[in-house]
Amino acid sequence: MDSNVELYIELLKKVLTASIYDESAWSIKSKAAIRPGKPISNIGRRIRNLLIDLFRKQSLLLVKVKPFDAKVRDEGIDRPIIGFTMVGRKRLDNVQACIEDVLKNNISGDFIETGAWRGGTTIFMRALLKIHGVTDRTVWVADSFEGMPVPKNIEDGDDLSHLDSLSVSLDTVKSNFEKFDLLDDQVKFLKGWFCDTLPGAPIDEIAILRLDGDLYHSTMDSLTNLYHKVSKGGYVIIDDYYSWPECGRAVTDFLQQNNLSPELVDIDSSAVYWQRN
Repeated sequence: MDSNVELYIELLKKVLTASIYDESAWSIKSKAAIRPGKPISNIGRRIRNLLIDLFRKQSLLLVKVKPFDAKVRDEGIDRPIIGFTMVGRKRLDNVQACIEDVLKNNISGDFIETGAWRGGTTIFMRALLKIHGVTDRTVWVADSFEGMPVPKNIEDGDDLSHLDSLSVSLDTVKSNFEKFDLLDDQVKFLKGWFCDTLPGAPIDEIAILRLDGDLYHSTMDSLTNLYHKVSKGGYVIIDDYYSWPECGRAVTDFLQQNNLSPELVDIDSSAVYWQRN
């Protein structure tokens, strides 16, 4: 690969993960969930929420200053206050390796991520297609663009639906693509909850299926509706296999229910991937 291209890809990874900004490690204090039956602890939560609301009315944010840790960012453990993805360097390296392999071996299909946040990983996918001069594949960006769903039950995972920082609008994500000059006809968006958008998604074949829905049902909805479209030799990437036990359990349940036994390969402390046989 040309050295200038390698330099561009390296810079792109640093910008998308915000690794070149120490301030990206700072954290915005979000409103806390009010827990039923916890009157004492809820007093502090209500005061905090009130302060956050007061600050935001003045276009201010309550921020906690934290030092930047490159190793933590590489693992995708923290949530950058600025930047376009939370997945970290190692998971972007994995996306690049998978894409370059399917292009090299002519594995047919589009690329899709279910759970896109600010769009960083899909921006990276589109950039790699442009670098390689690929014009016959589409990058699909599937997200509610309204934040995390409310868990269906206690088995689904933690309730993060109240976190404003996870709610990124469709217009914002499109704008993020535009900032990199990568918003074009090869990028398509599926707006809504996965259970509503994925069953009828107009995707024929998938070469890269990347799941980042966290919750049990979000993960299961993605696998149930999209896995059968993954081409032989294509890749399935599970972002939170280890970091969200409910996500890992959904993967295990799906594979068992369909008598599948792929070789799962660790990417980092959170994510895994496998190649479909």
